[in-house]
Amino acid sequence: MEKLERLERVLGGMNFKKNVPMRDYTTFKIGGECLAMVEPASAQEVMLALETAAECGIDTFIMGNGSNLLVSDRGINKLVIRIAERMSSVEISGNTVMAQAGALLSSVAKLSVSRGLMGLEWASGIPGSIGGSVAMNAGAYGGELSDCIKRVDFIKNGRFYSDAVEKGDFGYRKSLYDSPDITVCGVGMELCPDNGGAAERMREYTAMRRAKQPLAYPSAGSTFKRPEGYYAGALIEGAGLKGFSVGGAEVSTLHAGFIINKGGATADDVKDLIFEIQKRVFEKYGVMLETEIKYVGE
Repeated sequence: MEKLERLERVLGGMNFKKNVPMRDYTTFKIGGECLAMVEPASAQEVMLALETAAECGIDTFIMGNGSNLLVSDRGINKLVIRIAERMSSVEISGNTVMAQAGALLSSVAKLSVSRGLMGLEWASGIPGSIGGSVAMNAGAYGGELSDCIKRVDFIKNGRFYSDAVEKGDFGYRKSLYDSPDITVCGVGMELCPDNGGAAERMREYTAMRRAKQPLAYPSAGSTFKRPEGYYAGALIEGAGLKGFSVGGAEVSTLHAGFIINKGGATADDVKDLIFEIQKRVFEKYGVMLETEIKYVGE
C-alpha cells in the first residue's frame, strides 16, 4: 500500500487510477484488473512514471489503444502506462508528419489524406496507436508503416533518444522497437504528395475492411501472422474451423483469421481456442501458426 501511495503522490497528475479493469481498455473487452494505471501526456511524464515505478519496486507495462492485446483474466500486477489520448498530438508540415505515440494510426492516416498526402491510405480503420504500430510494423493491403517512417522518439533504459531509422530496423510485424526495454514516444514520417487518388483508395480499403472483417464484435484484429506462402485465414477455414468456438470465443464466420468475443469470452477461452487452431492447422497442413496478438498478465 505504501508503494502505491507513493506512486499516487508522484503520478497523480497523470489520471492515476488503482485496480483498473483492463477489459475496459482493450478492443477484445477481456482482462482482469491491473495494479494501477497512469496516462502520461509527454515523453517526460513517461520517463517519470518509469523511474518512479522502478524506485518503488513495481513492474510496469506499456500499452497504447489495447487493440492487439489479450489480457489475463487474473489481471496484471503492474503499473500500466497507457499512452493514449493525452499523448496524441499530430503536426503536419509539407510532406512530414510528426505524431505522438498515443495518436491513432487511422486518425493520422485520415488527417494526412485531408492535407493532400498519400502513403497511409491502407491504415484507414486500423484501431492501433502509433506507438504500437511502430513496434509491430503494422501494415495492410501491401503497405507497412516502415515504408514511411524516418525517425522514432523513444525511451530506453531511462534515456530519451530521437534516432533516424534504418531499413533493417523493421521486419514483417516486428521491429527492434518491440522490446520490453524500449518505449516508443513519437514518430516522424515522410509521405508523398497526393496523386489525386488517395481519398478514393482510402474509401476502397475502408469498404473492404467493413465487408470482410467482423467489426461488429470485440476482437484483437488478425489473430495470427501470415505464414510464408499461405494465408492464416484460408488455412483455418480449410481445417474446418470457421465458426468453431470455445466458451465465448469464436473463430469468425466472416473471416477465419479473426477470433471474436461473442459475449462473455475469457482470456482462457481465447488461449484454448488458439491452441486448438494451431493444433488442427498443423495436423492438416504441417504449418505452425504464430500469434500476432500479445498475451499479458498473471
